[in-house]
Amino acid sequence: MIFWLLLVPIVLIVGYFAVVLKWNYSSGERAGWVQKLSRKGWLCKTWEGEMAMVSMPGAIPEKFLFTVRDEAVADSINKVMGKRVTLHYEEKVGLPTTCFGDTRHFVNRVGQVDEIPLAPGIVVPIKPALTPTPPSIGTPAAPPVQPAPPSTAPASPSPETPPAKS
Repeated sequence: MIFWLLLVPIVLIVGYFAVVLKWNYSSGERAGWVQKLSRKGWLCKTWEGEMAMVSMPGAIPEKFLFTVRDEAVADSINKVMGKRVTLHYEEKVGLPTTCFGDTRHFVNRVGQVDEIPLAPGIVVPIKPALTPTPPSIGTPAAPPVQPAPPSTAPASPSPETPPAKS
């Protein structure tokens, strides 16, 4: 009887954790600049990070706090720190301890963004759209521009020329 009284709560607790860790309340992506990523915890070490999200230039950035459980994802985030990135996250609810992470947002993918939106509908690409190419073989190059010859007119009247009479 004691065996069943111990086994049933243990199975229920393990089952609860399995369901909570597999099920997502929400998932999505956030874009911004990762400012901080550090490994924290007294007993259970987790990667905790902070990303600044700016909706418009000059606006106060909103902070997105997140947790990373995968070492490979944490390494990827460290490599793109300071660049504009997108983080794919899953929001978990019902985790009873901070041993799984300090936040409800668990990042599982990171991507680098190649453009900067200045305002809704206005996007500036980071990479140049067109690169100048040298002329191909057989195409005549434009002749160099020659400077204009200097003017021969004197800047001021010389003493030899008589002044004009009116």
